[in-house]
Amino acid sequence: MSETARPPQPARWMGWALLAAAGALCLWGLWTRLGAGTPHVEQALTGGLVAAVATALGTVPVLFSQTLSQKVQDTMFGFGAGVMLAASAFSLVVPGLDAAHRLGFGPWGAGLVMGTAILLGGAALLALDRLLPHEHFIKGKEGMEARTLRRTWLFVFAIALHNLPEGLAIGVGYAGTDALRASALATGIAIQDVPEGLVVAVALLAAGYRRGFSVGLGMASGLIEPVGAVLGAAIIGWSAQLLPWGLGFAAGAMLFVISHEIIPESHRKGHEVYATCGLMLGFVLMMLLDTALG
Repeated sequence: MSETARPPQPARWMGWALLAAAGALCLWGLWTRLGAGTPHVEQALTGGLVAAVATALGTVPVLFSQTLSQKVQDTMFGFGAGVMLAASAFSLVVPGLDAAHRLGFGPWGAGLVMGTAILLGGAALLALDRLLPHEHFIKGKEGMEARTLRRTWLFVFAIALHNLPEGLAIGVGYAGTDALRASALATGIAIQDVPEGLVVAVALLAAGYRRGFSVGLGMASGLIEPVGAVLGAAIIGWSAQLLPWGLGFAAGAMLFVISHEIIPESHRKGHEVYATCGLMLGFVLMMLLDTALG
């Protein structure tokens, strides 16, 4: 009997409970080691937890209905891509250039620092994409040893690859930009996490997983964001010299995910117009949040 057709087993759910407990202990360890008593890390943790809760809220409708047209899913993918694209530009790249100028770099120097950091962020995500076993909804299994792992774990790793840059962006934002701009970034990411959580749960359901499992894994997918937020805030908080590099790195990682994952996924079923409209709406919303709150 296939993995998706097996009846629920207490041992399996016990394993997932232990995994969730291990994740909570990891976050607690990071917090006590890096963030306790540090205001910007505390703010980053809060922003990451809000994003995780938003992801979890997005999965709730799947408990009651599995109907979500592919057109709606693609529009939501586009919306998320638009929010992330605007966040990369207005909340990460622009403040990164300003930070580089404050450190004494001229126009060309600041541009080269940010450009290099963006490329490094994209390269890091590309390396993880090549090395970490995972499964895309569109391209199938990828990464080393992908054929030897259970499909469930491949989806878990793929979702972690997708959400890690968002958590890093939140953490770097609180470590290096003003509180209002960082709050705008965290708010925008949380808003796009609601439809993202819904789409992830629906996609898992469509892939053959049970409703409860799909919702549970969709909810758990957001937990990487507070971890990434604490890491990003702690690392950048060590030295002001790292700020433009951190902002650029987070922007590059997000740009990689947008181009490599979200846009191809939103265009694969022939709903490019809806996906593009969603992208533009998401971009404008994030731009407004950044300019109004930042």
